Amino acid sequence: MADLSLNIQPETPEDDPQIEKLSERTFGPGRFARSAYRLREGVLHRRELSYTARIGTLLVGSVRLTPIKIGGAKALLLGPLTVEPPFRSRGVGRALMDASMKAAKDDGAKLILLVGDEPYYSRMGFKKVAQGRVKLPGPVDPERVLIAELAPGAFEGVEGDVRRDYGR
Repeated sequence: MADLSLNIQPETPEDDPQIEKLSERTFGPGRFARSAYRLREGVLHRRELSYTARIGTLLVGSVRLTPIKIGGAKALLLGPLTVEPPFRSRGVGRALMDASMKAAKDDGAKLILLVGDEPYYSRMGFKKVAQGRVKLPGPVDPERVLIAELAPGAFEGVEGDVRRDYGR
């Protein structure tokens, strides 16, 4: 990414309109029906743990973390992670993930859950959750439910419904 002068920065409120347009372009209107979106609905994401990627003034990517609970355990839901199509496969998503996961760990977070492709996210420490261990609202492919432990053993004994965490 050095040739593109990628700039990873914490998200600001001024980024919201551009992030929404990016999500609309990359995920389309179907994004509102997804289980992960339903968990984020009505809950403020942790802006201080969410990041943008820019090349010059052009927003080319974004990642957000939203507080959730898995059973009684506090966790974060990663997503959306979105990158403009011409900039995919150039390390933008990885740079955003690295920044966001480091910020979450530094903030004391222990778990990050996401719904995504294991081959991509396993490179960043995510592992498949055993089917039935956690239950997301609405239909979700159990092969795509992934967890990353930011502290060793943090997922031991954690199970149950995944729900919004309004209290952080």
